[in-house]
Amino acid sequence: MIQSMTGYGKATATFGDKKINAEIKSLNSKALDLSTRIAPIYREKEMEIRALLSQTLERGKVDFCLWVEKDASATATPINAALVENYYQQIKSLSDNLQIPLPADWFTTLLRMPDVLTRVDVQELDEEEWAVARRVVQEAIQQLVDFRLQEGAALEKKFNEKIDNIERLLHSIEPYEKERVQKIRERITDALEKTLSVDYDKNRLEQELIYYIEKLDINEEKQRLANHLNYFRETLADGHGQGKKLGFIAQEMGREINTTGSKSNHAEMQNIVVQMKDELEQIKEQVLNVM
Repeated sequence: MIQSMTGYGKATATFGDKKINAEIKSLNSKALDLSTRIAPIYREKEMEIRALLSQTLERGKVDFCLWVEKDASATATPINAALVENYYQQIKSLSDNLQIPLPADWFTTLLRMPDVLTRVDVQELDEEEWAVARRVVQEAIQQLVDFRLQEGAALEKKFNEKIDNIERLLHSIEPYEKERVQKIRERITDALEKTLSVDYDKNRLEQELIYYIEKLDINEEKQRLANHLNYFRETLADGHGQGKKLGFIAQEMGREINTTGSKSNHAEMQNIVVQMKDELEQIKEQVLNVM
């Protein structure tokens, strides 16, 4: 089954007082365009994370985020009690030595002193925590892949509908082909007999008509377009990784439809060609999303 490049995945896990979160979003792109935002504690594992993402996701504009939420009680900045006591003794000593009045509000004074409320965290990543974080990343990736597969199934259904529509429209051209030849013959002979009022060599006219009608023949274009439609279906059935090839086939289909339109020289046939172009444009728009 084909995959869409559009997707979303998110996973979470708890480790101690931490909640580890991973989120991935992806859109279509010609190659893998990977952007990451990783919490400082996991930054040493960035290359490993990028390898996990690139091995599985392959293509697309991918935004990845790994962050940590902590319990509110654990995030409160602690007061450095030893430092507060040290400042208290220093201020009291200066007051005694220099005869300076002691502060009226000790707490306000002491809490404003340098480093009393400075949080010094030395974060070190242990293997147990990384195992949990790695599993969260893998779960988010899998969710994204599942999303892509679901979108891919919807795209495949739409592609088959559009291909069937183009095939039906292609068959609907046939009744107008013989009618077109007869109308061309009548238009030319009427012009010669009525408008120009001249004598002409009917054998020579027949030869010229055959040559003219052969130039307008679309059997080859119809056959090639039918082949492209079948090839598109076969490639679609091959599944994953066929996005670029489907795009190339759609371009070839467009060439045959355009040539058919330029050779039609018939109002109804040209209307059908316009409808085929409309169906093909919808395929081209959506094929950009295919892996």
